[in-house]
Order: sequence, then structure tokens, then C-alpha cells
Amino acid sequence: MDKSFPEIKTFFGFGCMRLPMNGSEVDIEQFKEMTDYFLENGFNYFDTAHGYIDGKSEKAIKVALTDRYPRDKYLLTDKLTEPYFKTEADIRPFFQSQLDACGVEYFDFYLMHAQNAGNFQHFKKCRAYETAFELKKEGKIKHVGLSFHDRAEVLDEILTTYPEVDIVQIQFNYLDYDDPSVQSRKVYDVCRKHNKPIIVMEPVKGGTLVKLPEAAQKVFDDLGAGLSNASYAIRFAAHQEGIRIVLSGMSDMAQMKDNVSYMKDFQPLSEEELGAIAKVTAIYKGLDMIPCTACHYCVEENHCPMEIKIPELFACMNTKKIFNDWNQNMYYGLVTKDSGKASACIECGGCEAVCPQHLEIRALLKNVAAEFEK
Repeated sequence: MDKSFPEIKTFFGFGCMRLPMNGSEVDIEQFKEMTDYFLENGFNYFDTAHGYIDGKSEKAIKVALTDRYPRDKYLLTDKLTEPYFKTEADIRPFFQSQLDACGVEYFDFYLMHAQNAGNFQHFKKCRAYETAFELKKEGKIKHVGLSFHDRAEVLDEILTTYPEVDIVQIQFNYLDYDDPSVQSRKVYDVCRKHNKPIIVMEPVKGGTLVKLPEAAQKVFDDLGAGLSNASYAIRFAAHQEGIRIVLSGMSDMAQMKDNVSYMKDFQPLSEEELGAIAKVTAIYKGLDMIPCTACHYCVEENHCPMEIKIPELFACMNTKKIFNDWNQNMYYGLVTKDSGKASACIECGGCEAVCPQHLEIRALLKNVAAEFEK
């Protein structure tokens, strides 16, 4: 565990991209309960972004957290996302709108969001990093960082260009560790090369590492420890050197209590547990899954003009493949009842342009249509 930023009480964080919901609205009362439990158990790091839950995450944080607790009781991270600024002049007004939405006067951490080879050029052109460093000098940001989804050499370029960056958020889990597209291990190594503390996102890969195929589940069950599947995934991330925060996007109180149970008094993975994770990884590698994390970037901010619920359709496809669950035909019908079917895709490519996993979504949707729209 990296010792930077001593104001972070523990290295477990509350990711606010997948909050509890009541229909299309955040379940504020449950979110309040989860926030209270999180803080009462000694944790204090919260993470959001303007686009999360169609703009509702920031506002929910104001109601559940910042209106109810003194400013020194929590740390809050927000992000600068590409669609919300076209020029340098747009950044400060947008930043102020985020402060207002969250109900704070400063952010403890402010990240250049979802950096990759394409949007990094836009951030450079608009002097986004320079603006964030200026806001840091003004006391409106305590630490400037970035979140990252691309190849390791791109991160190396960014950190070489902007060595003042304080911290880096990366996708990191045992399934992506040696994945040639996500490159978790290589990206992690670049962070270590530049001596940057690391925030981990997607430690359970959007829930993929929670509900396991039968053979993989047996591997963990045979350990006889009675721990949740999520515990092995989150502890795998926290087990690594240089990790400062592991985020979990908890969407109900049960998940919160489970995560707290093993992160409050964190114990590194044993050799037996590491061996089990290696076996589970090998089982997953033998499956033909769509590696979608359900971040919903592809469908937010009008990226899909046909209103196709892409992550939900991919989830139907994966569940049918892994568990031979023919009920997924019914769920596919329910998901597409009031939205576009996979076959409605017009191949505009807007979804692929923003996909952090670099998925060939248009081709994958054709496969989904072939499976469910026979």
C-alpha cells in the first residue's frame, strides 16, 4: 500500500457510478445509509464524475454526503470529461458547476477523465492540465490526477509530458492483468516507473468477477474461507505495491457491508488464494465473453442515436454463453421493449469512440442480434 496522501484514512474508496436506484432515480435514503456506514467504519474517499448516472451522481452526493457532514470528514474526487468542454474557456465554468452540484468549495482530487491517445490531444489543445494546475494553486483542487484507458505507451507519454500529475487511476483486476487490450499490468508498471500512486477502478470488472461460471465458483468454494467472490478481486488489487485507493462501485447496502467486512482490517492474499485466482483466470480465458464493464459511456450523452442499451444486451449475451441460461431470451425482450434492439444499430461508431475497453461494438451487436433475434 502506497503511503502518499495521509489524509486518505484507508485505501478503500466509494465509487459513485453505480449507486442504488429507485427506477431511474438515485435511491437517496439507501445512499445516505451506505454513506453513513462507510464513514462510521473509518473510510472517507468518494469518487464521482459529471456524467455518472446521467448527471445524478454529483447531485446525490450533495444530498447524501456534503450537506450532512463537515468538509474535513470526507475526501471527494471529481473529473473533467471531454464532452463538457470545447475550448479552454469552457473549463473553469464547467469546473465551478461541478463544485456547485456537489456542494463543496474545492475537490480533494480532480482527474483528467478517461485519458487515451485520442482525447489527450484535445486536453492538450485546451490546456486542461495547465488549468487544473492553476486551480490547484488557487486552492480549489488539492491534487491533480488522471484516469486512464489505453495502451501503456500512451500513459508513459502523458506522464512524461505532465510530470506534475499527482496520482493515476487505472483499470486493474485479475482478469485484465495480462489482457493484451486493457494491459493492466503494463499500465501499472508505467505508474510505478513514474512513481505515481495508483487508484484502482473496476476491480470486479463491472460485476463480472462476482457472478462466476460454475467451474470458477468451485475453485473459490474449495478454499473453504466463506468469503465473497468480490473479496478476492478487490483484495487482489489492494495486494499490489503502489496502490493508494481501490474503488468499489457499490449499489446496495449488502455490497457495502461485504466490502467493509474484509477491507476494514485488510489482509493480503495468501499463496493459496493467489493460486485459486490463477485457476479462475484460466477458466475465464477459456470462455468467449464480451469484456464489457457496463460503464455505460457508450450510451450516455447521446452516444447511441438508436437508444440501444448496449451494456445490458452484452450482459444478456454473456450470461447465456457462460451459464447456458435460456431465460436470457426473455430478458432480452424486456430490455429491448422500450429501446433499440441490437439489429437497430446504424453503425455510426459513436459508441466505439468512447468505449474504455476498445470493443468492436458494432460487430458485437451483430452477434447479439444473430443470437437473440432469430
